[in-house]
Amino acid sequence: MGDVDSSSASSGSFPKYLEHLSGDGKAIGVLTSGGDAQGMNAAVRAVVRMGIYVGAKVYFIYEGYQGMVDGGSNIVEANWESVSSILQVGGTIIGSARCQAFRSREGRLKAACNLVRLGITNLCVIGGDGSLTGANLFRKEWNGLLEELAKNGEIDKDAVEKHSYLNVVGMVGSIDNDFCGTDMTIGTDSALHRIIEVVDAIMTTAQSHQRTFVLEVMGRHCGYLALVSALACGADWVFLPESPPEEGWEENMCLKLSENRAQKKRLNIIIVAEGAIDTQNKPISSEKIKELVVKQLGFDTRVTILGHVQRGGTPSAFDRILASRMGVEAVVALLEATPQTPACVVSLRGNHAVRLPLMECVQMTQDVQKAMDERRFKDAVQLRGRSFEGNLKTYKRLAMKLPDDKITKSNCNVAVINVGAPAAGMNAAVRSAVRVGIADGHRMYAVYDGFDGFAKGQVKEIRWGDVGGWTGQGGSILGTKRTLPGKHLESIAEQMRSHSINALLIIGGFEAYLGLLELAAAREKHEEFCVPMVMVPATVSNNVPGSDFSIGADTALNTITDTCDRIKQSASGTKRRVFIIETMGGYCGYLANMGGLAAGADAAYIFEEPFDIRDLQSNVEHLTEKMKTTIQRGLVLRNESCSVNYTTDFIYQLYSEEGKGVFDCRKNVLGHMQQGGSPSPFDRNFGTKISARAMEWITDKLKGSQGTGKKFVSDDSICVLGIIKRDLLFQPVVELKKETDFEHRIPKEQWWLKLRPLMKILAKYKASYDVSDAGKLESLGHHHATSHGEPAAI
Repeated sequence: MGDVDSSSASSGSFPKYLEHLSGDGKAIGVLTSGGDAQGMNAAVRAVVRMGIYVGAKVYFIYEGYQGMVDGGSNIVEANWESVSSILQVGGTIIGSARCQAFRSREGRLKAACNLVRLGITNLCVIGGDGSLTGANLFRKEWNGLLEELAKNGEIDKDAVEKHSYLNVVGMVGSIDNDFCGTDMTIGTDSALHRIIEVVDAIMTTAQSHQRTFVLEVMGRHCGYLALVSALACGADWVFLPESPPEEGWEENMCLKLSENRAQKKRLNIIIVAEGAIDTQNKPISSEKIKELVVKQLGFDTRVTILGHVQRGGTPSAFDRILASRMGVEAVVALLEATPQTPACVVSLRGNHAVRLPLMECVQMTQDVQKAMDERRFKDAVQLRGRSFEGNLKTYKRLAMKLPDDKITKSNCNVAVINVGAPAAGMNAAVRSAVRVGIADGHRMYAVYDGFDGFAKGQVKEIRWGDVGGWTGQGGSILGTKRTLPGKHLESIAEQMRSHSINALLIIGGFEAYLGLLELAAAREKHEEFCVPMVMVPATVSNNVPGSDFSIGADTALNTITDTCDRIKQSASGTKRRVFIIETMGGYCGYLANMGGLAAGADAAYIFEEPFDIRDLQSNVEHLTEKMKTTIQRGLVLRNESCSVNYTTDFIYQLYSEEGKGVFDCRKNVLGHMQQGGSPSPFDRNFGTKISARAMEWITDKLKGSQGTGKKFVSDDSICVLGIIKRDLLFQPVVELKKETDFEHRIPKEQWWLKLRPLMKILAKYKASYDVSDAGKLESLGHHHATSHGEPAAI
């Protein structure tokens, strides 16, 4: 999405990339339909602002299809201010309804009449598969409907010619994540936030008593929420519609619960999707599970049904960014559509927005249900996509310890270490590594306090039960330090030798990356380092080369977003105020940029995009102009190291002086709260899965060399495991050197810089948005294996 040339911010010229995409004379209708989902408002805001930005008229269609059928005051033109302050609001401000009338041709006839009278021939529908299927039918019938209206004299003949076809672009808003073709649907991440908040709260009360909790989460036909929340809290048992428990599950479950009690574990958590079934397609209810536990074991058991709490609350940072990107992409797709373009749905693939044929996705989504109805459960799980399948496999490996006699011992010792600053999700990553390692037959060792502790011999065997309950803990339980190994190579080699360490997993940030480079260089001198080593990126700054995401960055982003929401709210009583907020990240502008997008900031200053006094001046003028409208507050984010001289104080003083008489200024430095807190569902999951993958790699490497006394000296035995676009890649650390700016501790190329223009466009700056990168219509065929879940590779 192209670089933004600073001149375009002030020159007011029409952006060079959008010349062929003028919305002049076009009208777009936006509606939300079906069940509500957090983040729908962010999508509506993006459609409205991007639409106005390209010169189109945008209309709100209130109450979903019902409003389209009823017409009148239900279809209203939107302006820039109409969508101000809705980014942080859950649900949908334009309302949603289930609509019977639209299912009949006569209802659709009324709807077509209402739209065509306003010249609306572009529809943006935000809803589930039912809503999108309805829109597609409407598109197919459109011409026939107009001809009928003209015949009845309700519209004139010219209108039929002029508005002869309808374009439809869909975005999937559904907390169940039950739509094939997209990695995440709008609202899923926020729903997981609600579930995890509840589970964390229950865990504290349950640890005071010996209790079993049965938690019922939404998902009539899709077990995604149940599965991912079970992974994210380390639940003891999970029930899903796609993967019913095997025969005899009642005994197995009770056995597991009583073993837990025997090991002095006070808490048992069982998660049930509302649509859970057994292999005979009979429902398994939360009450039934409770009765079973009480009857068989006599345990004190409570049922909690989360219900609509999961749909509520403020959208997470992930959902706001996802919905904003999808909304902008939807407008571009509508402008590029021709009468021949099939209805498409805007999806997320890894971190790319793509367009997919709507009906192919709907068909696949229906195939899953069909497989479940026909009790082909293996197929159902596969159709849900690679990520869903991976989640299930990982959950099973981490929840159930095999009896010792079933595990083939590898006679290898693997050490796990945390390096750098603490990041939320590190403990989830350690738990996962320890359990996968033990299941693979290794002895697992924990290194305490980073390379410092390693040198001092703070190395201890860590067992399956030692990491119970770790997923939800923030910070680093093992302790972490920024010290690099270079100072202590002799002592570390000595410790590797005395504990016979055969492989090393490092979980950490940029220091972990530098440490890995030092260990690679030290292999010539110390043969102890000639073992497989892999690093998993964990840092709030998200600045590790070789990965688009780091564990901990999502949690920090949510902290920034929540804080910005509160700060903005504090201004609602005070007229005309601008807040300057400093975020962490070293030289990396990820948090400031993405935080700006999620919180609806007016500007975000980052090191990667140099700025000067003229930019500051144009930002101040922009805010002064904005204060004359109904939106009388501003938000400016500044990354901590974006400039040596334009410090947070300097910018605060400059704005205060320039804004005199128009607005006053306040500043906030968010500081270390961004590193703290309980990890977000994304980070728990990402940490769990990427770390499990790293251990599998270690196991594969060790298997190949068993008994040969082989030394690992090749570059590909010392790697960084990262996620790039949609794939998990192991990249030799020495090869990543050329991609690194060591002075500023950032990768030379960063994907998220392409999202810079989005924030500017949505804040009403003239910015260039490069559509060459945007999704062309793709087919589902070669992708379908990867639909569903976070970036599919994980």
